[in-house]
Amino acid sequence: LLLGGIYVFLSCLLAFVLIMLFVAFFILAERKILGYIQIRKGPNKVGIWGLLQSFADLLKLVVKFKVFSFEVRSWLSWCGVFLLVFLSCCYCVLFALSSSGLNCLNFMLWFLVITSMTGYSMISVGWGSFNKYALLSSIRSALGSVTFEACFMCIVVVLALVSGSYNLVSFVDESWLLVAVIPVCYLLWLLGILCECNRTPLDYSEAESELVSGLSIEYSGVPFTCLFACEYLIMFIFSWLSAVIFFGGVYVMLFTMLHAIFYIWARATLPRFRYDYFIGFMWEWVLLLFIFSVFFVL
Repeated sequence: LLLGGIYVFLSCLLAFVLIMLFVAFFILAERKILGYIQIRKGPNKVGIWGLLQSFADLLKLVVKFKVFSFEVRSWLSWCGVFLLVFLSCCYCVLFALSSSGLNCLNFMLWFLVITSMTGYSMISVGWGSFNKYALLSSIRSALGSVTFEACFMCIVVVLALVSGSYNLVSFVDESWLLVAVIPVCYLLWLLGILCECNRTPLDYSEAESELVSGLSIEYSGVPFTCLFACEYLIMFIFSWLSAVIFFGGVYVMLFTMLHAIFYIWARATLPRFRYDYFIGFMWEWVLLLFIFSVFFVL
């Protein structure tokens, strides 16, 4: 039992380190690709071809600090940051357990539990900032989170009905190619992960043109680094989960990279939708579509 616990702990620690290393180079790749799409160079000064730019930015953010008496954030904002870091670690645990081949019969249900907690961290981060833009951002983020929790729940139910289990090991070992069986769920899943990860065109909690950087307006240094890094860590987890569920088999990492590139492509090309149109579409049409789909499968 002790050896098993040590093995699980080392697997989770290794998964966290590898994902954070991926995050560092993914941020660099995103900035380079966005630069070339916008006909400019992007970061190319620090290190060879700018490969050390992410580490230089990390050092700059860690060195920065605020005098405690001049901070306007409350203890609630710190609780939100700590909760988001904790949820990111939980994502890493699920990733490590699945990649190690350990059997978890209710993996997708645990995934829904962790996803549902993200909204509370966003509310705490925005509400505790004592800033009207951050408060508005947290409210929009909370409503979007509730909307996509319902959407994710319906998708997971449909996946369980099709595959017969909430376990993820069978998807990792075999290629189910559910993207060909339920393509509508895949398209709505892509829409959902964009909103859940606060990515353009559904980055309603961090829309710079409307909310002056939104949630992170009162954050700098280590708290901002935690918010920024956790967002990209969750992006990797959702990219990996999308590849496992809808494609599976031996090409999981390939499709994981393709989904990560999808985030960059969406940010570079797609315009932002109006918030009320988006929420109305999700509640009035998508949920009804899922309800009728579940009854049809049953």
